[in-house]
Amino acid sequence: MTFDFKKEYKEFYMPKNKPSIVEIPRMNYIAVSGTGNPNEENGDYQNTIGLLYGIAYTIKMSYKGTHKIDGFFEYVVPPLEGFWWQDGRNGAIDYHNKGAMHFISIIRLPDFVTREDFDWAIEEATKKKKQNFSRVEFLTYDEGVCVQCMHLGPYDDEPITIDLMHQFAEENGYKLDITDKRRHHEIYLSDPRKCDVSKLKTAIRHPIKK
Repeated sequence: MTFDFKKEYKEFYMPKNKPSIVEIPRMNYIAVSGTGNPNEENGDYQNTIGLLYGIAYTIKMSYKGTHKIDGFFEYVVPPLEGFWWQDGRNGAIDYHNKGAMHFISIIRLPDFVTREDFDWAIEEATKKKKQNFSRVEFLTYDEGVCVQCMHLGPYDDEPITIDLMHQFAEENGYKLDITDKRRHHEIYLSDPRKCDVSKLKTAIRHPIKK
C-alpha cells in the first residue's frame, strides 16, 4: 500500500478543530521563498507552487527511471505547507495587507531523500521540464513545540482560530515564540480551486515556549 504521511502522522497533519500542543521533529522539505499576495493571479506565490511540485513529483517518480534512491518506497506527495510573516508585525498578520506577505512554501520530503537525491531532482527537472528551478531549496527545519488547530473555512477568518490557540497555550503555561526563525505555519488540506471556501481545511501551527 502506498505510504500516506497524512494518515501515518495524523498528529502532525490532521489536528482536531480545537487547540492542542504538539512537538514537531526535525524534517526535510522542498522549499521556495517569495513575497506578495498569495491570491494574485500569476503572482510570485502562485508561480512558485509549480516549482515545488515539479521537484516533488520528480522525486516521487524517480523509481521509474535510472536514478535509484536508497530505501525508496512509494508514497503520496505530502500536502503543501507555508510559513508566513510580514515585516514589523512581531508575528501578527494583517490579512487586509496581503501584498506585504513573505512566504516560504514547503513540501515535506521522505526521510530517505538525501541532499544528493534532491540535487539530482533539480537537475533532472530542469532538463526535462525546461524550467529554471534555481529558487528551489533543500530545507531542514526543527520546528519544536507548537500549538496547533484545524481551521475550517476562509483563510481570512484564521484570526478567530489563532486567538483560541493562543488562549489555550497560555492556559497551559506557554507563551508565543514567533521569531525570525519560528513562523506562523499553515498546512493546506483542501484545494481552494475545488472546494467551497466554507469547507476549506487548514492546519494552523504557532511556535510556543514555556
